Amino acid sequence: MKKVAVIVSDDQHGGLRMGVGLTLADIAVTVFLMDKPLEAADDIDLNVETLGDLDAKLYSNVPGSKCEIMGTEDIARILTDFDAVIQY
Repeated sequence: MKKVAVIVSDDQHGGLRMGVGLTLADIAVTVFLMDKPLEAADDIDLNVETLGDLDAKLYSNVPGSKCEIMGTEDIARILTDFDAVIQY
């Protein structure tokens, strides 16, 4: 199974939606929310919940997020384990 990382920095709605869409292709998806807290919006909450239901991993480098915290250096280190990295 291919492993894809989605780095979400600017467009949280679009990046999370991209992560959900990739799960339809039988791809192991990991989403990294970078440098800002999760925005408060119904569509973002739905995408976060859907990613969890589909066993996608969700990390953030910002404490207090609804996902597991991982430092920026650790994120950079594990990106080499992925077949593809998508910046959103």
